[in-house]
Amino acid sequence: MAVIPGDLFYTAEHEYVRFGPDGVAQIGVTDYAQRELGDVVYVELPQVGATFDAHDVFGTVEAVKAVSELFSPLAGEITAVNGRLDKEPALVNSDPYGEGWMLRLRPRDATNREGLLTAAQYSERIGTS
Repeated sequence: MAVIPGDLFYTAEHEYVRFGPDGVAQIGVTDYAQRELGDVVYVELPQVGATFDAHDVFGTVEAVKAVSELFSPLAGEITAVNGRLDKEPALVNSDPYGEGWMLRLRPRDATNREGLLTAAQYSERIGTS
């Protein structure tokens, strides 16, 4: 069964969002997504400073089974990318909510969480509730 931490927010496209105390959002793919993808072999991420609107494609994740687009859950500017994923893309599989994070984004509107799902809503969406 997929791990769904209760303190995170989620998207219908299987990204998670962890808000830090400074309002910056750490984004990655959920445990459910990495299981569905299989062994991740390559992750393409944007450059620091790039800006995205909510639902824009910000990168791709390539696994043995499939290539999947990554969608920005929020509008904002990229403040950091996880450079370890260049050499260690399997971190997405082994630790999606920890060392396998993908990027950090400073939201344009830190109070707007429209479209994000709670853990309970995400669990229901993927059929684990």
